[in-house]
Formats: sequence, structure tokens, C-alpha cells
Amino acid sequence: MQYFALLISRERDRTPEEGAAEMAAYRSFHIKAASAIRAGDALAPAATAVRITDGPDAPMITDGPFAEGAEVAGGYYVFEAENLDEALALARDIPAAKYGAVEVWPMAGPGLEPQPLAGTNWIALLLEPPERPAAPGTPEWQAIVALHQEFGAAAGQHIKSAAGLHPPSTATTVRVRDGEVLITDGPYVEGAEVANGFYVLSAADRDEAVKLASMIPASAVQVRQLAGISDL
Repeated sequence: MQYFALLISRERDRTPEEGAAEMAAYRSFHIKAASAIRAGDALAPAATAVRITDGPDAPMITDGPFAEGAEVAGGYYVFEAENLDEALALARDIPAAKYGAVEVWPMAGPGLEPQPLAGTNWIALLLEPPERPAAPGTPEWQAIVALHQEFGAAAGQHIKSAAGLHPPSTATTVRVRDGEVLITDGPYVEGAEVANGFYVLSAADRDEAVKLASMIPASAVQVRQLAGISDL
């Protein structure tokens, strides 16, 4: 089974030494977890993010950054794991778990097989109110799938990978503090938006990425450029 791991933390300034140490920690993690990692990368700063709301018919586009001090996505992984326990064991070894958190979501099926990335790429996180995401297999889910199939046909080769996620009640957040692993099960705070799926898109620039993301059928889409520094 595949799991989507979203790395969450407060953005912070690092000295060159701290940055080098963090990169070394991620390289060590990649070596350790290589057989389970199917995709992943760091994200560009939240100040460069774009948020798209109100759906494809009348999209409203808002530039980042987000509220000062808020935790934001800093990267992601797609893991292949036998079960949730195995996925959480992988998540607790991600360096971000030690200073932020890692949200682990079961993916609704394997999604689109990740393709090799070249050029400029972006992740589009699909966000919904926690009460809205439909469970896989329901008529509501099938209706949403049909809309995403229409988007897939329109976006074509721009889509490099994609998947839906199971409802927020199935999500688990992993934190490591002073060597102790802290596990928090979903659902999350009432009223907070939750991830419902993702796309990795290839686009020449931000304008093209926003144009593609504005076609995605979701309550809100957050678009972030991949940093392109993954050594996967």
C-alpha cells in the first residue's frame, strides 16, 4: 500500500552549517529508506506559494506567504509500505519529525505512477474542509473521480504523478521530541482544511502552474514549486 507523507514545520532561518547538517540527515534517511520511497522532494518557501479557491469556473488566486509563525508544508514523500505501522516507522526517521511534524495519509489506490522529473515542477495540494472529503468507493467519490479524469485529459503530459487520499480520520501525525515518538490520530481541528489529494505538475513557470492548478476540481489548491534538491 502507498502512503503520502507531508512534512510540516515552521519556516526558520538556518546557518550554512545547520543547512549542511540537515541535508546530510536527509541523505542518510534516503539511503536507509530507499527501498520504500517512491517519490519526494523539498518545496520552495511558502512566500512563493499560490492558493487557488472557488473552483475551476471562477478561480480566485491569492499569493503567499501564510500567517506568520504558522506551520507550512516543507516537503513530501510517497512511501510503499505493508501497513500503517511500517509507514509510521519510516515517517519517524524523517528529519522534519524532530523539529516539526509528518502527516501520514493512506493513498486511495496507487494513483498515477510517478514519472521522472525534469525542468520546473510543482506540487498542487488539494484542500477541503474536514467534513467534505468523500470516502473512496462512495457515489460522491466516483463523481469526484470523473471530474479529475476530465482534468487529467485536459492537463495531459503536464501531470507527473497524482493520487487521492483517504478521509482525515485515517491520517496520523508523527513527531519526535527528545527521542520520544509522539503519535496523533486524525481527524484534525474542526474547521481546519485537510489534504484530500495531490498532483505533481510540470510547468514552464508559475503562471502556467497556476493555470493548470486552477482547473483542478477542489475547494482550494495550494501550489508550491518543488525545490529540485532531492537526491532520490
